[in-house]
Amino acid sequence: MTTPKIAIHSLSDLKNTTDDALPNYLTSLSFKQSQLLTDVRLALGYTTVAIAAATFYFDYTLGFEKTKSWTLIAVIAYFLLNGVLTYWIWGVEKGKIFVGELDGTQLAIQSRVDRHIPVYHLNVSYALPTSKGVWHEIQLSRPFTKWFSADGYFVAKPLQQWLATEIPVIGQADPGNVVENIDKSGHNIIESGSSRQVEDMVKSLKPGAMGAPTDWTRAGTRSRGGRK
Repeated sequence: MTTPKIAIHSLSDLKNTTDDALPNYLTSLSFKQSQLLTDVRLALGYTTVAIAAATFYFDYTLGFEKTKSWTLIAVIAYFLLNGVLTYWIWGVEKGKIFVGELDGTQLAIQSRVDRHIPVYHLNVSYALPTSKGVWHEIQLSRPFTKWFSADGYFVAKPLQQWLATEIPVIGQADPGNVVENIDKSGHNIIESGSSRQVEDMVKSLKPGAMGAPTDWTRAGTRSRGGRK
């Protein structure tokens, strides 16, 4: 099946397409995705909409004088729920694109991009069944040009290889995509020598920029740690 073409110079399109592909890949490996974060967000959102709709209906049918006390309560409830929804998105979800588990191994992945820089950043947390509540963290970053062609088509294989190689729990579930040296491997569909393409993307994302920053081109490094 042909993947849809996106605007290669749109950071939001690059990120959203990658964000959508990552959970699909993990669930294909039998990771069971938790829908709790999404379910709570949708419940809060639909509840606020229902309150607004009910307020409008009763105000329209019964008149403001008969419903003004209830309208005041509804307005307060509406703003409170909106506050809770905002906190849930920014304070609890925090950019999480996947939360799930496989055979007792817990996995959570957050994604982000920096303004005008076409590099995909991941913060990965996982806990093994034998770790007794100790979570390990990995921070990864890699240019979008590794899995997007120059004309805007998404290629899944390089992304899957990167994830399987850099994240141990994914590599265990998908050893076939583990690459010993992912930057030099001939298995990469999009070659690593694409710095010129990345620089062109940066210039188009940030009009007037003199050139790409010198520190982010070393993307693809990772750091490991543990926390309780």
